Amino acid sequence: MIPGVISTGLESWGTETASRQYFRKRLWGSWSMMRALVLDKAGWKRHIMLDRVTGLDPPGIKLRASQGFDAADFFITGYWIWNKILENLATIGYDPTNSFTAAYDWRLSYMNLEIRDHYFTRLKGYIETAVRTEKQKVVLVSHSMGSQVLLYFLHWVEAKGYGDGGPDWVNTFIGSWINVSGCMLGALKGYPAVLSGEMKDTAQLNAFAVYGLEKFLAKEERAEIFRAMPGISSMLPIGGDAVWGNRTWAPDDRPNQNVSYGTFINFRESNSTHSPKNLTVEESLAYLLANSDTWYSDQIANSYSHGVAHTAAEVEDNARDPRKWINPLETRLPLAPHLKIYCFYGIGKSTERSYFYREDQDVNSKLNVTIDTAFTRGEVDHGIIPGEGDGTVSLLSSGYMCAKGWRIKRYNPAGVQIKTYEMPHEPNRFSPRGGPNTADHVDILGRASLNDLILRIAGGKGDMIEENVVSNIREYADKVKIYEND
Repeated sequence: MIPGVISTGLESWGTETASRQYFRKRLWGSWSMMRALVLDKAGWKRHIMLDRVTGLDPPGIKLRASQGFDAADFFITGYWIWNKILENLATIGYDPTNSFTAAYDWRLSYMNLEIRDHYFTRLKGYIETAVRTEKQKVVLVSHSMGSQVLLYFLHWVEAKGYGDGGPDWVNTFIGSWINVSGCMLGALKGYPAVLSGEMKDTAQLNAFAVYGLEKFLAKEERAEIFRAMPGISSMLPIGGDAVWGNRTWAPDDRPNQNVSYGTFINFRESNSTHSPKNLTVEESLAYLLANSDTWYSDQIANSYSHGVAHTAAEVEDNARDPRKWINPLETRLPLAPHLKIYCFYGIGKSTERSYFYREDQDVNSKLNVTIDTAFTRGEVDHGIIPGEGDGTVSLLSSGYMCAKGWRIKRYNPAGVQIKTYEMPHEPNRFSPRGGPNTADHVDILGRASLNDLILRIAGGKGDMIEENVVSNIREYADKVKIYEND
């Protein structure tokens, strides 16, 4: 099991004076985090932020991912994440001897996960040991950002000079990949988080709540923290204008829509260098890097790639470039004809799709722009234009590769079998977590039908699962400007 972003607890192992009070306490994912944030905000920030130049531990600081099932079953006491799935797996015989939570430090870039923690080496070793002892291939379950981590691993493990597993490794050791709510083409809400420290959750707060939040942890501080966690930036949108649209059009535009999703960042007033024009996704990424410190733009340029490979030759060349390995539109699936991929994700919950921004008028702020929270008109709500998804990840991101992308031969030359199962959001209004039929990005992990599907696959009955596609993802996918014979 490979958890998503922020769901793995991080605990301090530093022994220097500033860290002693936090030794083996969780500074992310516990009440200790809340206490440190309230009583020692400056100290908490020093611990949680990575070194700006190296992207590794700052001098004297040592935070590591918690390990074992405890790492991700609860975020804080009472707020379950993987606990429901673990409990259900136990009913069919799974326990710590034959299952494993591959927790990781989600702040790190993927290459630094291996450099500092040898994460992928350890994951490879565990999988090989499991296959030798259990005499059967493993089933991998990933959630959210964990699906990007796993895709990177599938490239790393076979690459010469990295995992050195060779082209048959995945086919030999992995039977199934269950991709739950995977942000395969990024999470759009990650962009405003690093640009201005905002997202829908902050933009739609009332004035009193905004005042309290800004006094406690201002958006400038939040942007600084997010940028000092390069792992989060792996979820910046992938595929550029071919996937997300241009100035007049987007594949998921709906009839009678006033503002196309194609302009990802919109400005009502364009009268200075900080708000030059409305920006597509491609232009937005360039704008972010151009208006960021060099250390951040260098980290992103050296760690990730967000483009599209339009030929099989490009795809094969990219197999040797680790920057491309998180991007399913620049790389191919492993040559593993016996591998089965199951895509399970939620639909029908309003999800931020594009934004209205304005110049930041705060003279004390170093940010150039901020979400235009005063703008509400038509479908625009406090500067947020909602679209389709699971409340966190857009439908195009969770669904495109499964519905069409991996059915294009250059991205899946071995013909790996892909099955898609969508889950409509049908929350119980009396349940704070949505109940057994929620399709929320995190709460879906407790959904009854998802747990049933996971148990079927883990029990060797995955072939009995039939596809269930009820959204317009196939229609949207056909409009994406990526073709079989580019």
